[in-house]
Amino acid sequence: MITNPFESVQKAFLDYLFTTYELTVEQSASLATTINDDQKKRSFGDLSSNAALIIAKIAGKNPRQIAEECAQNFSHPAVAQITIAGPGFINFTLTSEAFSLCAQSLLKDTKAFFRPTDLVAKNYSIEFVSANPTGPLHIGHGRGGIIGDVVGNVLRFLGHSVTKEFYINDAGKQLTTLGNSLSIRCQQQLGLPVEIPEDAYQGDYLVTMAQELITAQKARVENAIAQQDVTFFSSYAKEKLLKKIQETLSAYGVHFDVWFSEKTLHDSNAVTEALETLKKNGHTYEQEGALWFKSTHFGDDKDRVLRRSNGEVTYVAADVAYMQNKLARGAEKLILVLGQDHHGYVVRLKGIMAALGYNPDNLDVILYQLVTVKEDGEVVRLSKRAGRIVSLEDIIQTVGPDVARFFYLNRKADAHLDFDLALALKKTDENPVFYLHYAYVRTNSIFEKATDTKALEAPAAADLFNLDAEEQLLIKKIISLKQLLRSIEANNQAHLLTYYALELANTFHSFYAANRVIDLTNVEQSRRRLALVRIIHNTFALCFELLGISCPEKM
Repeated sequence: MITNPFESVQKAFLDYLFTTYELTVEQSASLATTINDDQKKRSFGDLSSNAALIIAKIAGKNPRQIAEECAQNFSHPAVAQITIAGPGFINFTLTSEAFSLCAQSLLKDTKAFFRPTDLVAKNYSIEFVSANPTGPLHIGHGRGGIIGDVVGNVLRFLGHSVTKEFYINDAGKQLTTLGNSLSIRCQQQLGLPVEIPEDAYQGDYLVTMAQELITAQKARVENAIAQQDVTFFSSYAKEKLLKKIQETLSAYGVHFDVWFSEKTLHDSNAVTEALETLKKNGHTYEQEGALWFKSTHFGDDKDRVLRRSNGEVTYVAADVAYMQNKLARGAEKLILVLGQDHHGYVVRLKGIMAALGYNPDNLDVILYQLVTVKEDGEVVRLSKRAGRIVSLEDIIQTVGPDVARFFYLNRKADAHLDFDLALALKKTDENPVFYLHYAYVRTNSIFEKATDTKALEAPAAADLFNLDAEEQLLIKKIISLKQLLRSIEANNQAHLLTYYALELANTFHSFYAANRVIDLTNVEQSRRRLALVRIIHNTFALCFELLGISCPEKM
């Protein structure tokens, strides 16, 4: 059985507040009891609650009066002392035994400790990257990729069912444009006097592809050009580019459960069926021969065309069919990761979900800002001819997948990201990934040193008692990960995990610098601290697993 006195106190205190002050669920939404896991917050005890300040507004009392009532009437076997600070913050100091029980549970099964016992498991569909298969992934796709991947990792770890999904935009004009572009590049390679138009895909990758295609299938290419068979070129280019996208994402450590083809929605008549559903639900109208979605009824700035007067369906119609398909496959919660330039889609997508008869609150859209690559403080001009990074593949090959993933995630999604190339290439503590890996490797070196002494072999849960103040601070920092993971579950703020990992590394490095772990003159203390280092090692390993970065044994 996993024992977590911190969590027990938090739950018991919340139950006390509900019963004593007859709170509603809505009124309790702002209540928070947080772990004081920072050196600067030591004077505030081990847990702090804002309950008195929140309840005072509801009860019409002074916050300190509420705090005093709580301090006098609430008790818990894991609480040694309750104090009041400032305008009415309630601070709890836990017993030494409470820390021992937490540490013992962590050592016995670290992962089980961090998994919730009260989870209502749901079926999540997370769609991210979903780049058009018309070119290589660019540097911005790396950001959407890591956000979606880590959110999915966290949800899956907590116990939810998660489907990571890539939507292949393989229907519509962009594939025709791609086919025409490759056809022209092939003609140029064959010596025909044709110019590439401005609205074509200009990238050099199509020149390389044309050369490879001619080498492998020259007769077939010449025949397709003569027959103006654009489909041949678009199909070939799509498959090649999609394979390249998959290879790049695999090198990045991103693996999808489903690669969903937009074309299948059209071929299976799913788009027509989805439009019929909207019609049946009364959310469409016809005007000048076109079919429109009443998206303004759901807060959109204008209604959207679903089917043009010429019978051609729009990408909005495909969005309706795709959302209906996800929901039909059992998805209860939908998460989409989109670039900030898609901010106008949010209201529309939620409107589509409501129009299909589902709760739009079960759709979350994560919007991320642009990425700029910097070197020595200067913005890098993206030029392939100059040998500068232009794609996600270039980033991965230059700095490695671990650094790429961490750097892309180490900032809030809605903040602009400067990818500092010079910093990413450093092998010093200035590089956060090096700093993290060094902390993890340090735990290994401590274990290696301990194996030389039989008295220190295999420290156990029984060794984890009478933790001193520094050791207790380590435990508080470790167990705060549990609340953090639940926070990411609620708000999709995956970057918080990178912040936490760096804070844990800093706490550990500071502890190690100030305290001897192995001291043969004090075997009891050494065994206790070795057990703590094992917990830290396991916690780092879990963070790295969720972040999708490696656990090096040596550096």
